[in-house]
Amino acid sequence: MLSIGESNDRITRRAMMTIGGLGFGGLTLANLLAAKSQAAASSGSLTTGKSVIFLLQHGGPTQFETFDPKLDVPDAIRTVGGVTQTSVPGTIFGSAMPGLARHADKLAVVRSYSTGSGAHSNRPLITKASVDANIGSLYARFAGSNDVESGLPTNVALYPNSIDPTALGPDERFGKLATTGDLGSAYTPFAPGGGSDLQRNMTLALPRNRFHDRRALLSSLDRLRRKLDASGTMEGVDKFRQQALDMVLRGVGSAFDLSQEDPKTIARYDTGQYVDETGYADKSNGAKSRRWYQTNAQTLGKQLLLARRLCESGCGFVTNATRFVWDMHADTNNIGVERGMDAVIRPFDHAITAFIEDCEERGIADDILLVTVGEMGRTPKINKRGGRDHWGRLAPLMMYGGGISRGQVIGQSTVDGGAPQAGAVGTEHLVSTILHTLLDIGELRLRTKFPNDLMQLASSGTPIPGLF
Repeated sequence: MLSIGESNDRITRRAMMTIGGLGFGGLTLANLLAAKSQAAASSGSLTTGKSVIFLLQHGGPTQFETFDPKLDVPDAIRTVGGVTQTSVPGTIFGSAMPGLARHADKLAVVRSYSTGSGAHSNRPLITKASVDANIGSLYARFAGSNDVESGLPTNVALYPNSIDPTALGPDERFGKLATTGDLGSAYTPFAPGGGSDLQRNMTLALPRNRFHDRRALLSSLDRLRRKLDASGTMEGVDKFRQQALDMVLRGVGSAFDLSQEDPKTIARYDTGQYVDETGYADKSNGAKSRRWYQTNAQTLGKQLLLARRLCESGCGFVTNATRFVWDMHADTNNIGVERGMDAVIRPFDHAITAFIEDCEERGIADDILLVTVGEMGRTPKINKRGGRDHWGRLAPLMMYGGGISRGQVIGQSTVDGGAPQAGAVGTEHLVSTILHTLLDIGELRLRTKFPNDLMQLASSGTPIPGLF
């Protein structure tokens, strides 16, 4: 833990030298970073330098009103709200996604993907194809828990309360998104706002009356940084202890701090305009679930902006989770498809569009792979209340960036949008795609320190055909 003094933020050389002692016994963060650096120097890097943002559309997104519209079908199946033409000739999207339609020439849409389950769960983020662990945890098992250069965690999970402390956190009723399987707790995603062990170790000890003052917290960090530079305290300290200090100061004070962004960029990502305080308040969904939609609209865009910041700072895998908002049954707890277009699909379109335009302008499109998918799709037939129910045979999958071939539609669904008709893709293909994006598979095959089953899983899988 880093403690900042109550009165004048004094810090002694001895105290500074102990910063970074986040491990057990004599194993400090600085020791770990040094060991990683030595390992990296003795052999080639296992990682490609790219990152993945996995946006889990919790609840199960509708394929019909997003990336696989159906028009020449019976009324009970037909896409609600019509369609919009995209920048790819012959390709149409649902009408609530005008932004993504403009950028379809930069996307890869899979219309033949199946999660294999119609139940709420943590799929496809956690499946047998990822050894029953969060894919980011599997990546961290190969890459290490912290980035060698920045010290930031390589595996992070963002929830609404990562943006707003009063917002909802993860919902674990249908599986923990931070599950690590048999990999061990060392590879648990770091969850800002979620109270992970690593976050507690990085807690800044401040007087109670200043702990709740965010400006005072950041000001204390800035003063501490300036004092270290001015006093020459850092002279003679080996670079790994300085790196450990940087992890605490720079990680908490910069990478996770959206106020460091240009206000125009924050405004671009902001999906708060889609918060509707009254529009969800009727018998089709209760007060508790109304908060799901409001929270999603309030935080989704900024979650994606924070994910981009983390990737640029050295994080390899970011889980970005919504909370059941895609579950469009039109019943007591959930809105239907028509209202879901405004409450859920439009903020999704806004956030992803902002991310694409931001990455294109920053020249980092090939450095970050964005994956958007849910645990299932929705039924071809619209129920009598105007909703679509759970459907495990087909789910919409969209990807952007990471060096993929742009402007393509992979696979084809049946006429009713209920199953793959050509080019079927499964979760094993998706997991392999992510691992091939993040890891140098050729280098991995030369390593002997990893268990054989993990080596086999990572090196023998087949990415989605035609994606690269």
